[in-house]
Amino acid sequence: MSRIFSIIETAAHPNFSALYRRLGMEEQRFTNMRKVMAALKKQAPDFIVAEFIYGYSNNYAGVNISNLDVLLYSLQKYAPDCSMIVFCNKGEEEHTDKLKAIFPLHAVLPKPVTAADMEKALKPQE
Repeated sequence: MSRIFSIIETAAHPNFSALYRRLGMEEQRFTNMRKVMAALKKQAPDFIVAEFIYGYSNNYAGVNISNLDVLLYSLQKYAPDCSMIVFCNKGEEEHTDKLKAIFPLHAVLPKPVTAADMEKALKPQE
């Protein structure tokens, strides 16, 4: 059974729990990045789904590009085979490209994300 971590940092994060169950995936939901990091050290997921929040003029804008940088660095150590799927706001794809230049991203899905979009992203890459 595939394992997926859903990181829900905003109310705009789509709920695909029913889709994950239908696909035979075990989902763990997190609203706190620290809890994700602790879980990651115990058991590596097959997928992580999270929203991309670009750091326009906040503390992300210096060293980090977004809210996901630290997580992606940790994936290299604790779950190198994990596939990262990110949701982004329309028009922010150019910022996700900056992240993709540093880290491998399995899929970048602009909002609104449909169940069909998500199911396609969860299929094995050919």
